[in-house]
Amino acid sequence: MKLPKYLLVLTILLSFSQRTHAQEEKITVEDALKQEKIEGQFDMVIKKSGRYQEYKVIKQVWINKLKSNVTDTLKTLEAKLNTSNQQIAEQKNTITGLQESLAKTNGDLSTVTNEKDSMSLLGASVTKASYNTIMWLIIGALLAILGFFIFKFKNSNAITVQAKKALAETEEEFEDHRRRSLEREQKVMRKLQDEINKQRKTGAK
Repeated sequence: MKLPKYLLVLTILLSFSQRTHAQEEKITVEDALKQEKIEGQFDMVIKKSGRYQEYKVIKQVWINKLKSNVTDTLKTLEAKLNTSNQQIAEQKNTITGLQESLAKTNGDLSTVTNEKDSMSLLGASVTKASYNTIMWLIIGALLAILGFFIFKFKNSNAITVQAKKALAETEEEFEDHRRRSLEREQKVMRKLQDEINKQRKTGAK
């Protein structure tokens, strides 16, 4: 009695597997070149390319589209890199300004420490303790702002390093693929030329 149930479950699983496989087969190279990441596009083009003996023959339209996609990706990474560099430059200027302001405040604090207990702050007379408290509060605020911009600077620098790494990897991947494609194309052309020469020699006999 249990055997038909097992057969039913097995039939359902096989049907689901075949449907999933059929859906995967429906994905064309053109779709992959529009949707997949660069690595996935390379894999799909290589997978769907024809074969000539031990070589892969890639359609011209596919390799042109792949080249266009890689170029667009490189341009996007370069744009992100330029934006990150601009942000880093702006943050460096801000940090420099904050450091100068902090140094000036510290200098003012040192000068005031050596003066009398009673002093004038913005036209108002305050005690030395009150003045010191206000100045330390200002220094604390400046240090907090400086710390924030240093954090932002380090974060932007990490993004820049990552973008540079991704750009270098993509360029290396594209150059390697272009070189291998050119070598394969040259080998295929030499094979074809050899075959043509053989045919000519055979016809001449």
